[in-house]
Amino acid sequence: MPEPQFALTDAQRRFLARPGFVSIATLDEDGTPTQAVIWYRLEPDDRILVNSRAGRRWCENLRRDPRVSMSLIDQGDGYRWLGLAGHVDEVVADVDRARADIIALAHRYHPEGPSPTTIAAFRRQPRVTFLLRIDAVHDELEDG
Repeated sequence: MPEPQFALTDAQRRFLARPGFVSIATLDEDGTPTQAVIWYRLEPDDRILVNSRAGRRWCENLRRDPRVSMSLIDQGDGYRWLGLAGHVDEVVADVDRARADIIALAHRYHPEGPSPTTIAAFRRQPRVTFLLRIDAVHDELEDG
């Protein structure tokens, strides 16, 4: 039986559907939190897709300890924000699929088209995708 998924509100889903930079927090081996600013995408099943070049600190932390926390601030109003707590639900280690995911994210964040140099670099890099299940949400959205 699949784990229950935290139910996002429509306002939270709309907020997450926009491209923005998310601060992701993972835990080092000694338990110290570490953060990085990354791209993400809300999936149709309300999981959060994130992608990393293999070997990055936050990526290796998630491989070892699946717990994660993220925050996203409205670029136009810093008083509007959303915080998520969750865990890794799926690791996509298939490099071709993970490379396709980062290229799709590049197009999401650069709708005018990412540079050919960037795309070429992504096609050569060892990549990994994580699908994160949301366990809890706290927000200051107020606009419903």
